[in-house]
Amino acid sequence: MLKQSLQYKLLQKLSPQQIQLMKLIQLPTQAFEERLKQEIEENPALDTGKEESDSFDEDLSNEFDDSGNEKIEAEDINIDEYLSDDEIPSYKTQANNYSADDEEKNVPYAAGTSFHQSLKNQLNTYSFDDEERAVAEFLVGSIDDSGYIRRDILDLVDDLAFTANIFTTEQKVVSILKRVIHTLDPIGVGARDLKECLIIQLKRKDKTKIRSLAIDILDQAFDHFVKKHYKKLQEKFHISEEELKEVNTEISKLNPKPGSSYAGNNKIAEQIVPDFSIKLVDGELDLILNSRNAPELHISREYNNMLKGYQESSTKSKSQKDAVFFIKQKLDAAKWFIDAIKQRQQTLLVTMNTIMHYQYEYFLTGDERKLKPMILKDIADKINMDVSTVSRVANSKYVSTPYGTKLIKEFFSESMKNDQGEDVSTKEIKKILETVVAEEDKKKPLTDEKLANILKEKGYPIARRTIAKYREQLDLPVARLRKEI
Repeated sequence: MLKQSLQYKLLQKLSPQQIQLMKLIQLPTQAFEERLKQEIEENPALDTGKEESDSFDEDLSNEFDDSGNEKIEAEDINIDEYLSDDEIPSYKTQANNYSADDEEKNVPYAAGTSFHQSLKNQLNTYSFDDEERAVAEFLVGSIDDSGYIRRDILDLVDDLAFTANIFTTEQKVVSILKRVIHTLDPIGVGARDLKECLIIQLKRKDKTKIRSLAIDILDQAFDHFVKKHYKKLQEKFHISEEELKEVNTEISKLNPKPGSSYAGNNKIAEQIVPDFSIKLVDGELDLILNSRNAPELHISREYNNMLKGYQESSTKSKSQKDAVFFIKQKLDAAKWFIDAIKQRQQTLLVTMNTIMHYQYEYFLTGDERKLKPMILKDIADKINMDVSTVSRVANSKYVSTPYGTKLIKEFFSESMKNDQGEDVSTKEIKKILETVVAEEDKKKPLTDEKLANILKEKGYPIARRTIAKYREQLDLPVARLRKEI
């Protein structure tokens, strides 16, 4: 039996303009500048710098709507004089608009050749036959950004056969790997695992008793070393605690990811440009929006005059009508973009200002234990905006404070009850946990159960499994791996 039913659904649909605005709000400063540059390049009706002309005439805008009922009263007008190439629009001759007090103007890029290109260039110093060079270049191409070759040698041999038509043996590939790739810079590159990476680096250093001992320990008892079974290492190698401490110090100086430290890596050198700045002025907090988020934009005088010229002309041809609709479209887009930028600025300032006042005690002192429990809805309710809007601001923006540059979303945290029944931020608890671990006796690190007992004594009744979760979030290893000699 078939049943028919009628269901009503209330759906909120965003207009294309609203979607574009949400995207603009989400952009951090550097990405916003790129978006702004793109818009200026694509829309000549949009101008930068101080406005020298009247604002876009709303009456002209209304006259040319999409209904097709525009006021066209015959006789041609020479639209070409408005579209002349004789004059270069001012937006093309002006630099991006920055405030005079803006300190951050340039985005640094990693200079020089890429990581893999540098490795290939080093191969030119070796003497190869054609097959050996092809294998060496293939091995270099198989190195990941951390500097490792993660794939099995047999898989590489198969790939050489199928993709490069080079039929070789596992022994020959390993020979080239050890004889050539492992001698390239940065030291340790081309290793197949951490153990091999560390040993390569030690062998490239001047030989000493401690370095030889470090190589033996890594080669013969790597698992014991990683798991910090120090007593077993002392017994196996018949060494004193002091010697083992020297070995530990020597190995700690090595680079576990030789590729990632290379200055000429493929990635852009990251630079955080704060979107906001909070300063302490006479004991009060002062919030400033990065001026690069507040460009001076206005409608191009040239395009505005084109539209006015068309309106005032007594004769209007079909070609002029088509041209003027193109102009009108660009002017409308420019006007919308200017309004969207202003709305973006207002949204950013209102949101960050509310966050600053919500976490006022923290911003005054820099003490993370002063951070109050705060979720997105807390801020959204105060500024009467959607939670998703607050999320877009918090997830991608940074604020410069007297205590360092922070990602805004780091100020948000869930709440827990202390033994007084008061709501406390999970960040406060994590900070206390971090402090307890930092002050523990490293020869006898505290287990999660002991940590839970200590926090309970401090007024934070937390289960052992919660301690384990927070410890992992803080990137703190288990007690055994925190142990030192």
